[in-house]
Amino acid sequence: MGIKNTFERMVEARQKQARRYVNGALLNLDDETLNRAGLTRDGIKAEGVSVYPF
Repeated sequence: MGIKNTFERMVEARQKQARRYVNGALLNLDDETLNRAGLTRDGIKAEGVSVYPF
């Protein structure tokens, strides 16, 4: 595995982690706001969710 491939895999993993974090934050919004953004609660959950306590 070359350095480029390793870097690409690392970036992809961080993007997935960030998306799960954002999905967790989006679930704090009400359904009306999610619908205006073209999102559904079930769709967000299907993508994966992580919650990071502060």
